[in-house]
Amino acid sequence: MSAHVPINNIIPFSLVDGPGARCSVFVQGCNIHCAYCHNPETQRLCVRCGVCVESCPVGALKMACGTVEWNPATCVRCDTCIHVCPHRSSPRILYLDAHQTFERVSSYAPFIRGVTCSGGECMLYPEFLSEFFSLCRGAGLGCLIDSNGTVDFSEHESLLALSDGVMLDLKCWDDAWFVSLTGKDGVAVRKNLAFLAEQNKLAELRVIVTEGWNDPEDAVRGAADVLRERTAATRLRLMRFRRFGVRGKMENAPSPSDERMDGIEALARSLGFGTVVVS
Repeated sequence: MSAHVPINNIIPFSLVDGPGARCSVFVQGCNIHCAYCHNPETQRLCVRCGVCVESCPVGALKMACGTVEWNPATCVRCDTCIHVCPHRSSPRILYLDAHQTFERVSSYAPFIRGVTCSGGECMLYPEFLSEFFSLCRGAGLGCLIDSNGTVDFSEHESLLALSDGVMLDLKCWDDAWFVSLTGKDGVAVRKNLAFLAEQNKLAELRVIVTEGWNDPEDAVRGAADVLRERTAATRLRLMRFRRFGVRGKMENAPSPSDERMDGIEALARSLGFGTVVVS
């Protein structure tokens, strides 16, 4: 049985996390720290500093035995705790194992096509994912992984066999850009791109488009070069940077223009991508 893992949120119905209506499960904790992260409060586990306890306007948080306890019944989700946290974390975490998570998801089963696990970075908890996906498969639900691609998928082939595929983030191509944007190089991401394509497990490739913070054109070209004959079968999503939810050095960065997005879309199509979605 898998261990209890920190679950940040479970969204019952989503239309943007894979095909059809899906339930999205967000884990807490990430191994990179993207400057443009729209959910920065999912990056780190709570360090029990207590700043959020002092700031909660409704007393939904308290210190107990050296840890922060959250009372969901009292919480009004005003997000004060998230905004005051100096560590990009959230105290609104439930530690659940695979069976407990499935119990929450299964009530939505008649109304959804599948589940998508995201984060944070869900591949930090592969044993949990394997057990959870097995339960979902048994209920007739499809399973997708939304990943930053920094964990080697070739070491988790049994998990891949349980999934319909991976929605892979390609934040940059050049390592200098990658380190600047995330704090880590992109060696594993490029390796995973090739491996997932070979295994027919690349459900979607996602490229963020920013102004001056990465080189999305280079990322699209690099991906096409790796994918080669598989490019036409690859679904590419070009995501326009938006500052909503972003904290830190990119919180006031501009969004790319429609002309820029159109230009990258045209580039992607010229390189052979069969399906290009701009969002």
